[in-house]
Amino acid sequence: MSGVINTSSHPKALWPGVKAWWGQTYDEHETEYTSLFDSDSSNKNYEEDVQLSGFGLAPRKSEGAGVSYDSEIQGFTTRYTHVAYALGYIVTKEEMDDNLYLEISKKRAAALAMSFRQTKENVGANVYNRAFNSTYKGGDGVELCSTSHVNITGGTYANKPTVDADLSEASLEDAIISIMGYTNDRGLLINVMPKSLIIARNEWFNANRILKTTLQPGNNNNDINVLKATNALPGGIVMNHYLTSAHAWFLRTNVQNGMKYYERKSIEFTQDNDFDTDNAKAKAYERYSFGWTDPRAIYGVNGPDRKS
Repeated sequence: MSGVINTSSHPKALWPGVKAWWGQTYDEHETEYTSLFDSDSSNKNYEEDVQLSGFGLAPRKSEGAGVSYDSEIQGFTTRYTHVAYALGYIVTKEEMDDNLYLEISKKRAAALAMSFRQTKENVGANVYNRAFNSTYKGGDGVELCSTSHVNITGGTYANKPTVDADLSEASLEDAIISIMGYTNDRGLLINVMPKSLIIARNEWFNANRILKTTLQPGNNNNDINVLKATNALPGGIVMNHYLTSAHAWFLRTNVQNGMKYYERKSIEFTQDNDFDTDNAKAKAYERYSFGWTDPRAIYGVNGPDRKS
C-alpha cells in the first residue's frame, strides 16, 4: 500500500461509536537476530575482513641443517556494505482535524517502529535462509554452508554434511563430531565447539525432545542422554521465527569473526509539516549490514522437506 492517509483511509474514524480499532499493532516476539550474529558498529561506508593464513607444521631438522622458513598468505576479503532502510507516512490536515480517535494517530509511530524491527529480523534471518543457495556467496566464492569451502593454501573443507539429514540425536552427534575436527587454513586442528542449536518453529518440540530428556530419547534403553549430560550445546536451543525452511537447522560455533551484524546508523525517527498543504509527515531511517566472514562459525544442515 502507498499514498497519503486522508479522511477516506478510514471513514469510520470521522464518526463516534467505534468500540475498538484493531490490527494496527500487535505484541511482538523478543529481538531474535542478536542470537544469530555478533554485533558491531561501523563509521564507514563498508567494512572489510581479510583472511591471513598461519604457519604449517614444523618439519624435522636434521643435525647441522638449516632452519626451514614458512610464510603467511593473505586470503579472502569479505566486504560488508551497509544498506539504508527508510519508511514513513503522510497524514492530511483534514484527517488530523476530523479523526475522532486519538488512539489511531498515537499508534502510527508504534506501527512504524514495528515495521523496522521486523525488517531487520527478516534481513538477518535471510543470511540463514540463503545458506544453501549458491546465488549468495561469501568471501571464498561459495555459499555459507557448503562442502567445498576453499583453503587459500590448497584443498577444501565442509561446514555441512555430504547428505542432509533430519534433526535427530544421531545427526546432531555427527554434526558435533565434524565441528570438533575443524582445522585452520594450514590444516592444523583448532578448538571449535558448538554453542547453540538454531531451528525454525517447526522443529521446536523435536529439538526439546532430543536435548532435554535425561535418558536417551526415542528408545527403551536406560542410557543417558549424552547431549544433555555433556552440555554439548551450552547456548541451548535458539528458535527463530523468521527462518523460512521448516526443517533446516544450524549449529553456531565459538569461532570468532563469523556471523556478523554491523550497525552503521541506528534508527532515527523524524517528523515535519508541509508548508503548502499542512500535511504531517513522519519517517524513520536506519542503516546496517548482515553477513559472515569465517564459515567455521556455523554448521548447517538443509533438512529434507517433510510434512510439518
